[in-house]
Amino acid sequence: MNVWGIGSFENEVGAAFAEEVVQDGAVALAEAFDVALDPDTDFLAAEEGHRALAAAEVLVAGLTGDTGQITDAGLRAWLAGAHPADLEPLRDVGRAAVERVIGEGSELPDLWEDEEDAWAWRADVVRLLAALE
Repeated sequence: MNVWGIGSFENEVGAAFAEEVVQDGAVALAEAFDVALDPDTDFLAAEEGHRALAAAEVLVAGLTGDTGQITDAGLRAWLAGAHPADLEPLRDVGRAAVERVIGEGSELPDLWEDEEDAWAWRADVVRLLAALE
């Protein structure tokens, strides 16, 4: 999997997810969170973790209006038309999905564990959690 930074869209999965949101809207966010929280999944694969973090990033941008972390122009345009009230029902499930991504049984923390930027990655994920409070 190609990763070029710690941000939610700085990997091939997150970048591709931006296109999904532009095409499918908030449904794509809900699906990414649902997959991450599937009770029948004992181990959350890195790809699904990346999708959940990217979905959380979009959700935070939609709720706060701060698109500084959004790198895709099409996604920025989609967010410009999104209404925070329509996204608000996803806040709790988004927070739970991010908690699952950094919790036990998730591949992403294991992959970042030995990387030089592991602390920065975890801090960025904690930033997402705080924004979803």
